[in-house]
Amino acid sequence: MQNSLQEPGRSCGYGTGLTGLQPTALQMAFCTSAWLQLLSLLLGVSSMDKSGAGGAEEFQLLQPQEPVWVSAGETLTLTCSVTGLAPVGPVKWFKGSGGDRQLVYAQAGSFPRVTRAVNGSDTDFTIRISDTRPADAGTYHCVKFKKGAGADEEFRSGAGTAVTVSASPSAPSVSGPSSRAEPGPSVTFTCTSGGFSPRDITVTWLKNGTKLPAPQPQVLPEHKSVSYNMSSTVGLSLTRGDVRSQLTCQIEHSTLPAPLRGSYNLREALRVPPRMRVGDPAAPVALNESVTFTCHAEGFYPKDASLTWLENGNETNLGKSSPLAENPDGTYTLQSSLEVKATEQRNRSMFTCRVVHDSQPPVSASQMLRISQPPPKPSKDVPSPDAENNLPNLKIYIAVAVVCAVLGVLVIALIYLIRIRQSKGKSSPSVRLHEPKKSPSTALQDSDPNTLTYADLNFDKQQKKKSMRRFMEMSPQLEYACIQTGQPAVAEDNLTYADLDMVHLSKAPKRPAPRPEEAISEYASVQIQKK
Repeated sequence: MQNSLQEPGRSCGYGTGLTGLQPTALQMAFCTSAWLQLLSLLLGVSSMDKSGAGGAEEFQLLQPQEPVWVSAGETLTLTCSVTGLAPVGPVKWFKGSGGDRQLVYAQAGSFPRVTRAVNGSDTDFTIRISDTRPADAGTYHCVKFKKGAGADEEFRSGAGTAVTVSASPSAPSVSGPSSRAEPGPSVTFTCTSGGFSPRDITVTWLKNGTKLPAPQPQVLPEHKSVSYNMSSTVGLSLTRGDVRSQLTCQIEHSTLPAPLRGSYNLREALRVPPRMRVGDPAAPVALNESVTFTCHAEGFYPKDASLTWLENGNETNLGKSSPLAENPDGTYTLQSSLEVKATEQRNRSMFTCRVVHDSQPPVSASQMLRISQPPPKPSKDVPSPDAENNLPNLKIYIAVAVVCAVLGVLVIALIYLIRIRQSKGKSSPSVRLHEPKKSPSTALQDSDPNTLTYADLNFDKQQKKKSMRRFMEMSPQLEYACIQTGQPAVAEDNLTYADLDMVHLSKAPKRPAPRPEEAISEYASVQIQKK
């Protein structure tokens, strides 16, 4: 009897060395059932199975059918117990059913993350699965086996417990294009996350905190599964100012207390080519003067760049480069100078600055060297620029001078005419004699310094014709005679005519011509032209 009393205690965990363990509600129910059976035995009541065999209780396998929800990472507890007289054989746990079911727990063997809740119990086969994962979701069955002639045979199976594992998505990962892209064209960026359950998830794209339009994410697999993976893409046109910009992928899920974010620095996908320019000298320079060309490669990213100088397409010395400078927007500037001498051979030479940036085709800028020619010397026939500039003023001065000269000539002519008119009234008749060409016989006479060269004769008007005739009949040495008459003088003092002997006159000593008296005398003078 005492042994019978100990059986219920053993099945309830009492008197078996497990003192101190708190029985579960299910164990309490089992103990109650055992005591009731013992009481019925004491009262002489014999339970009979349906087959009519007495003294044995019907075997029962108890497994709750309510679904169980657990978050990934937590510990999952699956309950299973047996009652009544059971055949000899193990109790095992399986995930799934049929031929594809998966063994989770067996008494003879160790499985990772799976342990029994009550070790050594013959009636309680509850198990615990630690560090639950989305892959642990499914329907679990507790199965009683009995020993057979060969392998163990399935004797009784529980109805199964559906387990759902709520899994949070993994931290989102953002990836960019496989190679750098220049500003302008649209570039695709991708955000991925996985291992979450249930399937519903929300994805938001942000650039520097500003929301971007993006299509709905793609969640795989499309059919029902224990866990899911997500992929979302967005197209973005990069700019030169995106060196310091950041792209963010934000996901929200029912298992998350706060959104998860993944970031991508746009400089990792951006390439900004340099802006090239070559400065000085733009104007012609003097011959043999030292000039400096300056190359500016501005606003490029990344900073990997190399600079070389070319003269007429041929590489020349490297010049003098300044340290690489970072701009406020994150881009870089590189500067180099090249000093050359402006020789005559370098006139109109082309100097080129070439930059190779980020293994891309080179970009370049050029500047021509022009040498100024010295100004030509001014020619006598070619007016100087100053003379050309002063030519209009000079013409004005000349015109004024010509006008003044003409006016002066007119004034002089007018005075002369007035004096001529006045002299006509006072002048007396005169005769001008000129010698003809002398013969060789008279050459000695011509050489006489006392020879007279002309004769002016004043005659009375009455004897004008007679005097003219007599002068014409004189020696061949007389060339012509001109007789002018003036106012008649007193009759008794008048000289009527003069007969000139050219030979005797030529031999006479030279003496000054007599000064005529006013209005009372006339005079005569003879001049002989020398040969």
